Amino acid sequence: MILTSTFLQCRALSRIGPIASRSLNSAAAASSFPSCAQTQIHTHQTYQRQHQLYSTSSPSAASSTAQLVKQLRESTGAPMMECKKALSSPEVNNDIQLAQEWLRKHGTLKASSKVAGREALEGLVGIQITELENGKKVASLVKVASETDFASRSEVFSTFVQEVADAAAAAGTDSTASVDDIPNFLSTAKNNDGKLLSESLNDAILAIRENLQVSSISLLQSSSPNSVLAGYVHGRSSPNATCGSFASLVELEGTSDKDKEKAQEAAKKLAMHIVAAKPLYLNPDSVPESVVQKEKEILMEKMQGTNKPPEIMEKIITGQLRKFYEGICLTEQPHMVEEGNPKVSKFMKGLGLEVKAFRLMGMSKS
Repeated sequence: MILTSTFLQCRALSRIGPIASRSLNSAAAASSFPSCAQTQIHTHQTYQRQHQLYSTSSPSAASSTAQLVKQLRESTGAPMMECKKALSSPEVNNDIQLAQEWLRKHGTLKASSKVAGREALEGLVGIQITELENGKKVASLVKVASETDFASRSEVFSTFVQEVADAAAAAGTDSTASVDDIPNFLSTAKNNDGKLLSESLNDAILAIRENLQVSSISLLQSSSPNSVLAGYVHGRSSPNATCGSFASLVELEGTSDKDKEKAQEAAKKLAMHIVAAKPLYLNPDSVPESVVQKEKEILMEKMQGTNKPPEIMEKIITGQLRKFYEGICLTEQPHMVEEGNPKVSKFMKGLGLEVKAFRLMGMSKS
């Protein structure tokens, strides 16, 4: 209506002619008949107001959605399209907490089904040592496998490995808890934030998109108040987590509570030796008899046809077994960290210490 009436007024004014236009006061004409340019500006402003009132998409709404997607990605590590799908779901309606639950239910199941069955040969080993109220300590050693080395070096993965190690050490302080059944442990144990480890595992799978498995958990608890526990991690992957490609734990026991600092330092060095030398057993007494007999048979076969007297052969076998023990028993090995490489048991005895137990765990493709 505004455009039609204005157009007729402008047309009538053009037909009056020069005489009529001179008789009109210019100010009155300006006030009575708005110009075409003014009309166009007024019309454009009206259109803008109407567009703002009835438009369903605004820059602020788009910006808000992008911020929600970014926030959800940072909290879950899920891909961008999965986050968008979760937020736009009718039951979620842009609620971050509901979107996280949606991703656990739908995104994790989808990711898990894609990666299930794929070989996981890479990964990390993590440790945690916790002191008990009675002065004793309990330590955990855990192995979590991934498909690629690239994934195992991510912050998400190393954080999860540390969560498992922390929870395992905490379970070691509880006489009713057990880590032997790993699936049951993951479904009942929680991280420091109160989240179940099974949920943390699902979140890590969703973020990394690989087959992740908690393949091994081992605990070591000090046997007396006079003993010390120490650990070492080789190839540490993150400054925020005590995990790497290989890790060890060792317990040393002293005759008294004195010089615990020296004992602790000796335990740290021995833990480094364990990772380097990779012993299989604590001492010769702990080697299974079947393993010893098998080694004796091999040595006897090597000496067949030598025509040596039985007593000489026995001495040779005894000497060969000593070397055999040096390769597989911690107490019989030359200490690779101490100067001069003294025998571990002899060196510890000189410090008034005894090696009580150790644990070794690492990633190996073979």
